[in-house]
Amino acid sequence: MKVLFVASEAVPFIKTGGLADVAGSLPKSLVAEGVDIRVILPKYGSIPAKWTEKMTHVGNITVPVAWRDKYVGIDMIEHEGVTYYFVDNEEYFKRDGLYGYFDDAERFAFFSRSVLNVLPMLDFWPDVIHTNDWHAAMSNVFLKLDHIGDERYAGIKSIFSIHNLKYQGIFPKSIMNDVLGLDWKYFNNGDLEFYDAVNYMKAGIVYADLVGTVSRTYATEIQYDYFGENLDGLLRKRSDSLFGIVNGIDYNTYNPETDKNLVANYSAKDWSKKGNNKVALQQELGLPVGRDIPMIGMVTRLVEAKGLELLVRIMDELLASEKVQFVLLGTGDKRYEDWFQGLQWRFPNKVSANIRFSNKLAQQIYASSDIFLMPSVYEPCGIGQLIALRYGTIPLVRATGGLKDTVIPYNKFTGEGNGFIFDNINAHDMLFVAKQAIECYNNPAIWKSLINNAITSDYSWKKSALEYIDRYNQVLGK
Repeated sequence: MKVLFVASEAVPFIKTGGLADVAGSLPKSLVAEGVDIRVILPKYGSIPAKWTEKMTHVGNITVPVAWRDKYVGIDMIEHEGVTYYFVDNEEYFKRDGLYGYFDDAERFAFFSRSVLNVLPMLDFWPDVIHTNDWHAAMSNVFLKLDHIGDERYAGIKSIFSIHNLKYQGIFPKSIMNDVLGLDWKYFNNGDLEFYDAVNYMKAGIVYADLVGTVSRTYATEIQYDYFGENLDGLLRKRSDSLFGIVNGIDYNTYNPETDKNLVANYSAKDWSKKGNNKVALQQELGLPVGRDIPMIGMVTRLVEAKGLELLVRIMDELLASEKVQFVLLGTGDKRYEDWFQGLQWRFPNKVSANIRFSNKLAQQIYASSDIFLMPSVYEPCGIGQLIALRYGTIPLVRATGGLKDTVIPYNKFTGEGNGFIFDNINAHDMLFVAKQAIECYNNPAIWKSLINNAITSDYSWKKSALEYIDRYNQVLGK
C-alpha cells in the first residue's frame, strides 16, 4: 500500500501546532507496519539549514495558478525511515512564518495542485492521498477535477483529516477565476461556496472519499450546531463516510526515562523519583517546597476555547480553601495573561504564572505536576493529556473531543480510571471535581493506583496507525 501524506507542517522540520506532531509521528508508525508512506509539505524559508542542507533536488516543473504558470521544485530528505518531499517556490514560501499572509489562498492552492502535478517525476505513485486541514484540502478537489481522463490519477483515493474545524480557509469568491482556475459551476452548485465565499475546508470535505477527525467524540460533536462551525449540515450528510481516530504521541520523544529536561528520570515500572522533579520545580519557581503539596499544572494557549473562563470564576476559591499549588505556562490573549499574573500576585506562595513558552519548562511541568488541568470548551484531540498520562500526571479534563476518548474517569469503587472528568461547561462542576482529585491525592493508596493506571495507559501511535491502515483499506475497497 502506498500513501502520500499531505500536510502544511511536520516535525522536526517546521511546526506551529499539533498537525506537525501528527505529520512527524504517524508516518513513522505506519512505516513500521509495512505501509510505504511519503510526506509532502511546503519548503518554507523558516526550515532550519541543518535540514535544507541535507535535501536532494528531485526535479522541477511548472504548475498553473489559474491563468499563469509558476515554478515548483521538489526536494527530498529521508528521516527516521520516512521520505519527505518539499514543494519549493520562494515567491510563496520563502517568508517568515507559515500562515497569515494576504495571498494564503493562492499559496496553498498552488501547494495543493503541485502535490498532484509533481507525481510523474517521483518514483512513487500513491494508492491513497491523505490530506490534512484546509491548507491541503484543495488537493482533493484538483484530484477529481484537474485530471479527468488520466487513468493514473483515476485510481487514487483520498482521505481528508480535520484537525480543527474552526480554521477553514475562507476566501473571496473572486479566487475562482484568479487563483483556482475552476469553472464557476463548482461554486454555483455549492461544492466550494460558503456564504458567498470560497471555503477550502468545505471543498476538501465534499471531494474526499473518506473524511476523518482526530478523535471519535469530535467526529460526533462536529455534526451538531454548537461544534459544527456552520459545516454541521454537510458533515451530517457525509456521516457514513466520517470517522474519528484519536491521535497518539511519539513515545520516544515523550519519555520520562530519557527526557533530558527532567531533574530525575523515571519509568512506568519505577516512578519513585517523579517527586524529585516537583521539588526541583518548586525551588526553581520560588514556591514553598513540599512533596506533600499537590501541584496542578497547566500548559496551554491562553484563549477562551481552553476553558479559561472557568478558572477565572473559581481559582481564587480553590486556592483559598485548599492546600495546593498551581503552575501555568502559556501565552495568548492579554486579558488572560493579565488575569493569571494577578492570580500570582494574590497567591504568591501558591501560584506561578509563566507567561511565555519554554519547551523545557513544559516538560518539567508535565513531569512535576500531580494533576494536569485541561477544562477545554472543545478539544478535537488534545496532546497535553496524553503527555501527562505518559509522565504519570493525572489529567483533570472536561468531557469533550479527544479528552473524553482518552481520559477514563476514576471509579472509587473499582479503582479503575486514569483521570478526572467533568461534563458541563460549568465552573463549579470543575471546582467540585478538582476538590475530589485533591482528596484522592491526600490518600496515598488511591493516588498510587491512579498514577499506575495513568503511566501504563498506552497512547502511542501503534494502535492508531493500525486503525488508519483499516481506513486506507476501506477507501481502496479491500
